[in-house]
Amino acid sequence: MRNYIFRRLLYGLLVLWGVTTLVFFLFNILPGDPSRMLLGQRADISSVEAVKKDLGLDQPLYLQYFNFLNDLSPVSVNNISDSTSYWYLSPQKYTDAYRLLRLGSDALVLKLPYLRRSYQSKRLVTSIIAEAFPKTFLLAVTSIFMAIVLGFLLGIPAALYKDSAYDRFILVFSSLGMSVPSFFAAIFIAWLFGFVWQHFTGLSMTGSLYTVDPYTGQEYLSLSNLILPAITLGIRPLAIVVSLIRSTLLEVLSQDFIRTAYAKGLSRMQVLLKHALRNALNPVITAVSGWFASLMAGAVFVEYVFDWKGIGLAMVDALEKYDLPVIMGIVLFISVFLIMINLLVDLLYAVLDPRVRLS
Repeated sequence: MRNYIFRRLLYGLLVLWGVTTLVFFLFNILPGDPSRMLLGQRADISSVEAVKKDLGLDQPLYLQYFNFLNDLSPVSVNNISDSTSYWYLSPQKYTDAYRLLRLGSDALVLKLPYLRRSYQSKRLVTSIIAEAFPKTFLLAVTSIFMAIVLGFLLGIPAALYKDSAYDRFILVFSSLGMSVPSFFAAIFIAWLFGFVWQHFTGLSMTGSLYTVDPYTGQEYLSLSNLILPAITLGIRPLAIVVSLIRSTLLEVLSQDFIRTAYAKGLSRMQVLLKHALRNALNPVITAVSGWFASLMAGAVFVEYVFDWKGIGLAMVDALEKYDLPVIMGIVLFISVFLIMINLLVDLLYAVLDPRVRLS
């Protein structure tokens, strides 16, 4: 089991290194001058050169790459004595840094990853992500929880009563749910429930987790704004879960060990809960984990339509303003999140299926 976990961690780190390298070189070959973005097109040459020096853009590309990796790593090597050094441990860049070991003028440092600063707002990218991520996480968790609960409630009866009218209805529902694009569903649901039927639903077409009172200026929690984007984001994973529960449960119920369980005198509910569902969970866990990770990355359209101020909307704003550090930071953050989700899924496999541990 220890070797299994170690291999998965190693694979995750290699994938993260590959994504980091790809993101760095991809965004560094794009046209555009970051110093001009910061200062404006009318900035003088001396100011542009000063900003390039501050950002490290006057250095060769390979040095910028190693500095980028050094900034991202929680354990890094930095200069602690020369403030003009390219590797200087600047307190404005590296917050909450602790020196683990001094190496002459350099030091081994434990710190938070540094994702640079926004070209537009000058804020730390980590603070932008920290502000936006909880809203997207809440939206994704709500959507996937709804998909799991309703998926089991709708999928299990469809398997138990195969070829019934209800089963046919579930098959049609699953096909429609998987085929409807997120952006179309978002626009349609926002228009129908937030505009046409607003008098009955009381829901708004747009709105984030916190709403500002226009009269008092105070910010208050508005969970009702979560309903429509969560439903929109959860439609496709719900259709997937329903379809998977039905098909895998039908396959498991036809196995020999299920007939043996019935022969031992177990009731239908005991067979379903103790034997059938446990063995039908692996494909569902794969789908749920994959969809949860993709919901984090794919909430861009839904957040944009509903004006839900999460990480997807922050990504759209950064793309519109060509704010490269924010885009790079969000892409890397989502990559780390995907790797962590996949690692947790692998561990769940090992717990649920002993064959995974043996292999």
